[in-house]
Amino acid sequence: MTAPEVTALGVAERLTSLVGALRAHGMRIGTGETVDAAQAVAALGLADRETLREGLAATLLHGTVQRQVFDPVFDLYFPSGIGAPDSGPADREELRERLAEALAAGDEALMARLAAEAVDGFGGYGSSPGSDGWSSQQTLDRLRPQTLFARVRDNLRAQGGTSGFTDRLLEDEIRRRIETFRRQVATEARRRVAERRDRDQLARRAVATTPDRLDFLYAGKLQLAELRRMVQPLARKLATRLAARRRRAARGSIDLRRTLRGSLSTGGVPVKPVLRRRRPVRPELVLLCDVSGSVSGFSDFTMLLVQALHDQFSKVRVFAFVNRLDEVTPLLEHGAADPQGLGARIQAEATLTGWHGSSDYGVALGEFAERYGAAVGPRTTVFVLGDARTNMSDPNLAAVRQIAERSRRVYWLNPEPRAQWGTGDSAAPEYAELVEMHECRNARQLGALITRLLPV
Repeated sequence: MTAPEVTALGVAERLTSLVGALRAHGMRIGTGETVDAAQAVAALGLADRETLREGLAATLLHGTVQRQVFDPVFDLYFPSGIGAPDSGPADREELRERLAEALAAGDEALMARLAAEAVDGFGGYGSSPGSDGWSSQQTLDRLRPQTLFARVRDNLRAQGGTSGFTDRLLEDEIRRRIETFRRQVATEARRRVAERRDRDQLARRAVATTPDRLDFLYAGKLQLAELRRMVQPLARKLATRLAARRRRAARGSIDLRRTLRGSLSTGGVPVKPVLRRRRPVRPELVLLCDVSGSVSGFSDFTMLLVQALHDQFSKVRVFAFVNRLDEVTPLLEHGAADPQGLGARIQAEATLTGWHGSSDYGVALGEFAERYGAAVGPRTTVFVLGDARTNMSDPNLAAVRQIAERSRRVYWLNPEPRAQWGTGDSAAPEYAELVEMHECRNARQLGALITRLLPV
């Protein structure tokens, strides 16, 4: 086999592995897109790595949100280099000085070379020759690029006087450059690790997934903020789907008796099916949301999504609880304008706890059935949002049974994996015997469930 053939085979293998890793992150990439990507590689070549990156992104991706997964995966299969940098061992203070100069100049190519030096000099761990692995977190902890902010700002101010508004823009730009360097360090650490370990496993497990596939229970503060930014685009998509379902339902189902009667004029052949017309009625919706602990992120996101979809319902009422229950429907109007402050507003203005701060589903659901029973009727669909963990208290199944009898349907959306239902203090199996319970761990599952479960 000749060298060109070996090279072509290696590129084809890397491309198919790249596609496989992107599929593992939930991206729908078919054979057609893969063939287009291969043609892009043949047309663009490997000389200009950034041009190749953009060509593959254009052929494989279906939205800008997928870039945050595509870019680090691309860096693993088409790395900027191999092995350690050519420079010798890095001196920390000398490297920080050069990094400050690169940040001031905005030289991203130089910042990338410094990131490689930093990982090689400060990111290694283990006792084997060279290193067992490399850590971007360890590199950044030792180099502390964020502490260079004042030095870079003062250097840039000295070069050209700034004040007021332009000064604030300058500070924002410095923060952006520091964040770029942090990402370069993370990319370099993954590249070094991938040379020693399974690249495919690293691409699947060490790269953060898209926000719509992120588990609500494990989302951090920044990730929850990213999820909140998804509310409006997701609401528009779900509203389109619900409107389509409503149009289909408006056509009605076949009226068998009238169809057979009409077929007598054509010798028993039902040439013109008669439809049983129905008038779609916008459903009433009631949300019961556990806002305690890590479940609060899931509840906040769902409340904001329902608020964005309010035109699809004739009436929406939202109740939040920890161990006491209170209506928070008016607060959602403010939450739509300030989504990041919704949780704090609910905690501050609603009565959610009694003599202790732990969640108690039995007391909260009983309070809803007793105080707000009139909110539920034959046209009402009730969604309960929570992990069903009762802290070993009475689950109050009678209250759930009462709510189910009064309402049209009751659905329980549980953000925990199904395998954890019934473990520890979870009363999920008991509740699931009375109402329909669904696993709802991320925004993608939530969108699919709302589209499928909401009545038309």
